[in-house]
Amino acid sequence: MKSWLFLVNLIVISTGVFAQDPTRTTLHLVGDSTMADKLNLAYPERGWGQLLPAFMSPELEIKNHASNGRSTRRFIDEGRWGVVLSELKKGDFVLVQFGHNDQKKTDPKRYASVEKDYPEFLKRYINEIRGKGATPLIASSICRRHFTKEGVLQRKLIDYAQAAKTVAQTNNVSFFDLNHQTCQFLKQIGEPKSQQYFIQVPEDLYTRYPNGKVDNTHLNVIGAAKVAQFFVRDLIQKQHALKEYVYRDSL
Repeated sequence: MKSWLFLVNLIVISTGVFAQDPTRTTLHLVGDSTMADKLNLAYPERGWGQLLPAFMSPELEIKNHASNGRSTRRFIDEGRWGVVLSELKKGDFVLVQFGHNDQKKTDPKRYASVEKDYPEFLKRYINEIRGKGATPLIASSICRRHFTKEGVLQRKLIDYAQAAKTVAQTNNVSFFDLNHQTCQFLKQIGEPKSQQYFIQVPEDLYTRYPNGKVDNTHLNVIGAAKVAQFFVRDLIQKQHALKEYVYRDSL
C-alpha cells in the first residue's frame, strides 16, 4: 500500500513539472475543493482531479483550476473563470463540477439557488466554452458521507445533481453523474468501510488539528483515486472523445 501511495503522489507532483505544450489538447478542470489539487502532500486530503493524471496519457494536458470553497457564482465573480477562458483554445475540453458550495444559503457570495441561479450559471459556462471552440462537460458533485444512526445514507446534494443533469441534457452536453455513482458506492459498502475514503485524522499528529478531524466531505488519496476511476470508466462507457487518452482504468 505504501509503495502504491508513493507512486500516485509522484505522478501527481510530476504533472506540474513540464512546460505547457500549445499543440496538446487540454482538459481544464473547473470546480471546488473535492476536485482541487492539494499542494501539502504531508496532509492526507486530495481532490479527485489531482489523481486524474494517474489514469490518463500524458498526451492529454490536464489543468486543474478547481479551488476550495468555490461555487458556480464565486468562481466567476473572483475572476477565476476569466483566467480559464483566456487559456482556452479550440479543441480543448472543460469539465465543470460545482454544487457543494452553491447550496450554502448563509453565504451570498457563494449561494446559487438550485431552481434558477445554479442552472443559469451552468448554461453560461457551457455557452462561453463553446464560444471558444472548446467542448464542455458537466459533472454532478460527489456524495457526502452522511449516514443516519440506522446506517442509511443521506443524499444531501441530489437536487443540485438533478439540476446539473437537466442542464446537460437540455444543452446536449456530456453528463457525468458522479453524485449517483459515489452515493451508490458508499451505500453499497456501508458506513464503517466508507471511512477509508475520507479524511479521518487521528489526534496529536497535525498541528492544525490537535484533537484530530473527521471530514465527511473531503477525500483522502484512496477516495480521490476512486472518484477519478469512476470518471475514467464513464468516459469509456460513454465512448467519449476523451477515452482515447485513457491510459488505464485501475491503478
